[in-house]
Amino acid sequence: MNQETQELSKQQLKSKETKDKIFRAAKHILQKKGYEQLSIKNICEEAGVSNGSFYHHFKTKDDLLSYYIEEQPSINPDLLDMPANASEAKQAIIYVYLNYVHYCQELGVEFMSNYYTPKNQSLNPLIRTERPYPIITVSNYLKKVIDAHIIRPSLSLEEITTDIRMIVIGNVFEWCLKSGDADFEGNMRRSLEVYLDGLF
Repeated sequence: MNQETQELSKQQLKSKETKDKIFRAAKHILQKKGYEQLSIKNICEEAGVSNGSFYHHFKTKDDLLSYYIEEQPSINPDLLDMPANASEAKQAIIYVYLNYVHYCQELGVEFMSNYYTPKNQSLNPLIRTERPYPIITVSNYLKKVIDAHIIRPSLSLEEITTDIRMIVIGNVFEWCLKSGDADFEGNMRRSLEVYLDGLF
């Protein structure tokens, strides 16, 4: 049984290594050549893997792009415990997105500016995978807080998450537009605080 577990771990490790290799290849193409050159053929050539290997790990090119979100720094679950009041809830939501800002900065302007394109369907909330996107974390957190009557927003959960998603996309776009020469963290904090203060 122990041997079987070890073998499974080796297999899982090999699988993760292949996925990481494919993602690094896609990241390199995005940074150097842009979204237009991001074909499965080009990704496989860059990564040195077969098409079969690609489709074993990812359904589509956009599924691969959504994989990047799994590598974001983990959030301390204690910070997403039930808040004592609305102020604590706001700070928790802002923290999730400041965490995301730092991850975007690690990936770099070139990657993010090519990632945030209308052609990238992994950004479409209607077909998004169940990977741990910040908006999914925030949506689950808000539902818990609303159900506990800690906050009583005038908008529906769907409207709130749509608004937050648009605020975040706007901040990422502004940072990319200015080639990283913008107060990304300060702008994200301020715009979310203004929105959340008006909401609850």
